[in-house]
Amino acid sequence: MSDSLEEYRKKRDFRRTGEPSGESGGGTAAKRAGREQGAGRGGQPLFVIQKHRARRLHYDFRIEVGGVLKSWAVPKGPSTDPRERRLAVPTEDHPMEYADFEGAIPEGEYGAGAVIVWDTGTYVNLKREGDRPVPMEECLERGRVEIRLNGKKLKGGYALIRTGKGWLLIKMKDENADARRNPTTTEPASVLSGRTLEEVAGSAGK
Repeated sequence: MSDSLEEYRKKRDFRRTGEPSGESGGGTAAKRAGREQGAGRGGQPLFVIQKHRARRLHYDFRIEVGGVLKSWAVPKGPSTDPRERRLAVPTEDHPMEYADFEGAIPEGEYGAGAVIVWDTGTYVNLKREGDRPVPMEECLERGRVEIRLNGKKLKGGYALIRTGKGWLLIKMKDENADARRNPTTTEPASVLSGRTLEEVAGSAGK
């Protein structure tokens, strides 16, 4: 895990930013919050979507794989409409403790700006070959991830697909698909604290 988080740590000065370093391999605070590997309900892996206003507003889509959070930046955020194809740009792995991180990253630091936990919950790997579930690491290597989210805002199947031009995040057609819904607009606040990005940024400036 330490090698996986090397890029994450190189980009940050933990004397200035409140982001977790991941040096403790999970950390006491993370364990209190149930953020050990596979510590979601029923031992299922975790997902988190963080709304992040850095140079541009985007949503960081993260899934627990192998004890870290595999991450993609989704500029337009996730959609509940299967017709939408949302660009998802891979970013560095993040430590498990990051699943609970909210706050303002200070100016001069990588990703400076406010962060909230827009949605979180557990996920189930849907990818199978016969009776065998395909390991998530293998799904990532092949470039096709199919998971069912059980979040507070998002539920149902989502696919992450690598194309010749990059990754796409797509809502799968199921009972949770809804072309009329626009949760990024109608549900802007954190599912942990109830705060908006503006409130987080404002409290940091005081």
